[in-house]
Amino acid sequence: MKNKVNRVALIGTGFVGSSYAFALLNQGVTEELVLIDLNKEKSEGDAMDLNHGIPFAPSPTKIWFGDYSDCRDADLVVICAGANQKPGETRLDLVEKNTKIFKSIVDQIMANGFDGIFLVATNPVDILTYAVWKFSGLPKERVIGSGTILDTARFRYLLGDYFNVDTRNVHAYIIGEHGDTELPVWSQADIAGKPISGWTKNKEDFKQKDLDDLFLNVRDAAYHIINRKGATYYGIAMGLVRLTKAILQNENSVLTVSAYLDGEYGHKDVYIGVPAVVNRSGIREVVEIQLNEDETQKFAHSVKILKETMSPVLK
Repeated sequence: MKNKVNRVALIGTGFVGSSYAFALLNQGVTEELVLIDLNKEKSEGDAMDLNHGIPFAPSPTKIWFGDYSDCRDADLVVICAGANQKPGETRLDLVEKNTKIFKSIVDQIMANGFDGIFLVATNPVDILTYAVWKFSGLPKERVIGSGTILDTARFRYLLGDYFNVDTRNVHAYIIGEHGDTELPVWSQADIAGKPISGWTKNKEDFKQKDLDDLFLNVRDAAYHIINRKGATYYGIAMGLVRLTKAILQNENSVLTVSAYLDGEYGHKDVYIGVPAVVNRSGIREVVEIQLNEDETQKFAHSVKILKETMSPVLK
C-alpha cells in the first residue's frame, strides 16, 4: 500500500484561498488539505463546510484546519494570505505591507521543517515570490509564483471569443509583471498552429483596434472586476489548481508562472511571469520564446519596474 500521500497546506482562507480549496476538492487533486489562517474560526468553518461536500467529490480528501506545524509534511504550501488590493490601488502599492506579513509567515513555516515547494498567489505576486525565496532559503526552482497564468488565461479566452474558437485551441502568452507592465507576445500567438495574423485576414470586420482593446481588457481585467464585486478569486483559484496538478502529478506542463531569471531573456535576479516547465521538482526550466524587438523592450521595461519597486524593501 502507498504510505505517502500528497498534502497541500493552504495559508490564508480569504476569497482566493477558500475558492482554491473548493476547486481543489472538486477536482480531486490532493489527498490531504490543511487550512491555516489567523482567523481560526474561519478556517475551521471552511474545513467543516468542505468536508460536508466530500460525498459529492471525485475522490476522498482529508481536510482539516491546522497550524504551521502541519507544513512539516506538506508537499506544497500555497500562500494566499495578505492584504487585498483595494479599488484604485495597484498591485505594486501592496509591496511594503505584504512583505512584512510574508516574513512572519515564511519564518514560521520554515521553523517547522518544511522542505517542499512554495506556490505564491498574493499580490504583487512577482515581488512576494522573490521575498519568499529570500526568506525561505529554498532553491529558486522550488519557489513559484502564479505569475501571468491568469492573464494568459484571460488572453486566450478573449481571443477564442473574438475568433469564435474554443479557447483551449488558442496558444498565446502574457508575460512580464502580473500587473500594469505585462505584455502580450503577439509575435508567437497562434490558433491551431495558424498565426493570429492569418486569422485576422479571414475576419471581414477586423480592425487592429480590436486586438489592441482586447489586450487592454486583459491587462485591466482585475480593476474592472474589483470595481464590480470587490475582489477577483474564481479565475486565479482555478489557475492555482492547474499549477497544483502540474506539480503533484509531475506533468512537465508549460505554464506562465513567476519564475526566477538567471540570464534567461537577458535578465537576472528577478521573479517575473514567463513560460516554464513545471513538475514535481518545481520549475524544471524557463522556456525562452523568441520575442521581437518591441516585445523585448517592453519585457525589459517590466523587469525594470519590478526591480525598482522591490529594491527599497528587499535589496
